[in-house]
Amino acid sequence: MKRYRVTCLTPVLIGDGQKLSPIDYMVWKDQVNVLDQRRIFRLLSKGPRLDSYLTQVKKAQKLDFASWGGFAQNFAGRRIPFAHPDYTAVFNQTPAENCFIPTFAAAAGGMYLPATVLKGALRTGMIVSKLGEPHFKDLEARIKSEHPPRSLAEPIESNLLGQAGSSRTRPLLFNDSQPVPYQDRTKVYLVKTSNLRQAGPRVETSWKPVVTFAEMAAPGTEFTGAWDERFVFHQPDMLRWLHWKETSARRRAVDAANHAADGLLTLQARYAEQARLASVAESIAALRHILEGLTHDGRSCLLCVGWGTGLLAKAAVNDDTRASYHEILRHTVYERAIKTGMPFPKTRKVIFHGQQPWTLPGWIQLDLE
Repeated sequence: MKRYRVTCLTPVLIGDGQKLSPIDYMVWKDQVNVLDQRRIFRLLSKGPRLDSYLTQVKKAQKLDFASWGGFAQNFAGRRIPFAHPDYTAVFNQTPAENCFIPTFAAAAGGMYLPATVLKGALRTGMIVSKLGEPHFKDLEARIKSEHPPRSLAEPIESNLLGQAGSSRTRPLLFNDSQPVPYQDRTKVYLVKTSNLRQAGPRVETSWKPVVTFAEMAAPGTEFTGAWDERFVFHQPDMLRWLHWKETSARRRAVDAANHAADGLLTLQARYAEQARLASVAESIAALRHILEGLTHDGRSCLLCVGWGTGLLAKAAVNDDTRASYHEILRHTVYERAIKTGMPFPKTRKVIFHGQQPWTLPGWIQLDLE
């Protein structure tokens, strides 16, 4: 098995489906102190304070720091710093129902990156690179038919990448990354959702009132794991083997991922310009600079993965100007959004640095041995 390295370029959240509720932690000294409830219960069970603690936990939306702040200092299982000290004031003004913090995928030794994240992103990139106008026309025809199929994309996906047993991504084998200790690698970031709206002839940017706090791997965090590439024999075929050696699945997947990343960065840069988000536009330009500097040896690529990356990172589209693409959207749940004539989608999750919009989540660099 060979090794791979993933480097976070912007804050990244690969969620485990869990969230810290406002009574699981206390904010103290600009950090989230995750309480070790078992230790607290064992301590309080030795005295008369357990009943009052359970009563407050049952009734409270947030724990009263004046009464129970000592536990945040002495019985914190983890301490996750805020990415910026200004977040504390925002947190104190945020209703408890918006203070549930999504957490990073975790194993016994710390946080880790599931292999499915990488394999899925590479697969999406390969579909993006192969999807052309004929496929959009075919999809448009089927969605307009009298009896549209339940799964519109499945036939096209199988056409482009092959059936499950002979998929073009099958030779690529990835393991979950090695666990990484939490210390200094995750932070709690403030995320807001931007929203474009028409104001006469101009497009203006507003922010949805609900804010989100999320535990994310900080830029520069690295994950390492094992990967391999194997030739899948369906029958003895020397010519096919030689073709595979010349253009391996790894090379095709990495090149396709970079092609998809280039298209996605173009779309995100256009949005940042329309929304007049200068710092976000600068971060996108920095990502494009990294993409352009990658060696063209099929070993390094940029991927957009995880929570907050939005529809564009998961859809097999890197050109939103196709008329057939918009026609397809008009026959889906996005019909009303398309009719407005606004950019689609008109929202983005944006990570804030202090009080200012800063960057988009989810960008990583994958390097393969």
